[in-house]
This record gives sequence, structure tokens and C-alpha cells, in this order.
Amino acid sequence: MTRFSQALADGRTLVLDGGLSNQLEAAGHDLSDALWSARLLAEEPEAIVAAHRTYYEAGADVAITASYQATFEGFAAHGIGRERAAELMALSVELARRAAREAGADRSLWVAASAGPYGAMLADGSEYRGRYGLSVAELERFHRPRLEALAAARPDVLALETVPDADEARALLRAVRGLGVPAWLSYSVKAEQTRAGQPLEEAFALAADAEEIVAVGVNCCAPQDADHAVAVAARVTGKPVVVYPNSGETWDAGARRWTGRSTFGPGRVERWRSGGARLVGGCCRIGPDVIADVTRAVRDAPGWFRA
Repeated sequence: MTRFSQALADGRTLVLDGGLSNQLEAAGHDLSDALWSARLLAEEPEAIVAAHRTYYEAGADVAITASYQATFEGFAAHGIGRERAAELMALSVELARRAAREAGADRSLWVAASAGPYGAMLADGSEYRGRYGLSVAELERFHRPRLEALAAARPDVLALETVPDADEARALLRAVRGLGVPAWLSYSVKAEQTRAGQPLEEAFALAADAEEIVAVGVNCCAPQDADHAVAVAARVTGKPVVVYPNSGETWDAGARRWTGRSTFGPGRVERWRSGGARLVGGCCRIGPDVIADVTRAVRDAPGWFRA
């Protein structure tokens, strides 16, 4: 059992960071490219270190790397060869490690290597729909090489995140076998289903007996959808739950701006924790100030102890 796995087995609650992309954008970086934040791995790695460090300093225990959209295929489309692509994936882990060292915290800090869904590489919105027309075997062949590259950099955990489809989850569960690094599996959901329309009970159940998976849950969804999902994931899998939803605001594609108000708050964090969540943070539109609030909510809760 790794140190990270042991921390969860001990019942500790670890705070995840918030949205890496919104922190980079707030610092003035343009992420409109199809590679998204992964482009900065090659062009402005110091910006990534600074963003991770800001979240660590806000109280996050775990930073999720800038490799969500880093794939061999995506880099190749931008003229980056396979060897260099693998180096950039490994760099994503090292940058988060550097940020942890620079943060100089008096607690254990962890690095989660992000692996986004197949649709993220397509950059056409299908990461929120699933149903790509590929078989489970084809999806496994896509994911395995990048997971091998990330695992070789020795992160504390692999974040199989924003998964919209139970079929892709099946592929990821196969692809992560034998890598020697624990992983969490996190779906993107809407109401009581995956984005592809499968019942959450069935989707979560896929990971119940997977030895490599140390936590199961949701991210990049509305906070109210996370409320239901946390309870289902805990009941169906018996594993610690990971939860890091969006702010709850709505993106207006026509006006190209966010509307509405945030529904993410410390009260929800405590309900998630009471329901079995042991990895708690935020995704889109969740910045360092909110992560600081999450940290206070977690550490003020009865029974919290330092990791």
C-alpha cells in the first residue's frame, strides 16, 4: 500500500485544489488552444508551478497536474513527437512536485497526475457526452500509453477524471492495471446519470472490485448533482469518495460568459464528508479563495487530523 493509499485507508480527508485553468487564465494566460493548459507545459512551465503553488498555499493537500489534455495524439497534431510528448507528461508531475517544495508547507503534499477522457483530446465538447463510437478495447489502447508515461513519473495517484461514459471507465480500469500507482475514478455526471446516460449505480459499481482504484466519485458537475453522487458512490463501492464539482454557475455560450451564482459552499463540503468523501475540492470556477474555505471546513470538522 502506498503512502497516499494509506492516508485514505486511515480515514483522513484530503483537500484537492481548484480549477487549474481558471487560475492560469486569471494570471493572463490564453488557453483557447486545443491543448488547453497542456500547451503551457512546453511554453510556460513556470506559470503552471505558480498556479499549483497558489493552491497549496491556500491549503490544498493535493495538486492535480496540467496533463488533463496531454495525449500523444494531441501533441502530435501540434508537431510534438512521441519522445517529447512523454517528457512533457512527466514534466507535469515534476512541476507539481516543485510547487509543493516551494510552498514549504508543514504537512504532507501530494500530486495527482490527471488523465482526462478521450473526448478532451478531440476538443469538440464530446468529453461531456461520451459515446465516441469507439469500442472499450480501442479506448484502452488510447489511454494505456499516456497512463504508462504518467505513472513512470511516479505521481502519488492517477486522477482518471471527468469520465462521461461507463464504457470509457471500463477501458480506464483495464488500462490502469499493473502500473504500480493507485488511481481514483471520477465521472462527470448530470442528475442521477453519467453524461452518457448510464445510471450512477451501474457506473460506480464497475470500480468496486478494482484493486488499483482507491477512490470513486465525481467532478466537473453541478454541486447539487454531487450531493446525490457522493452517497451512491459510497454505498455501491464501499471505497472513499472523491468529489470536486464546479461552482454551479452556468456558461452562456452565446454571450461567452458565466451567469448565475455559485452554489458551492462549506456547508456542502461537510455533507459530502459525512457521506464518505475523503478527497474534496473544486473544478471549474473554483479558485484559491474557495479552496481556502474548503480547507477551513475540513479542518474544523470533528475528527479531522493532519495528513
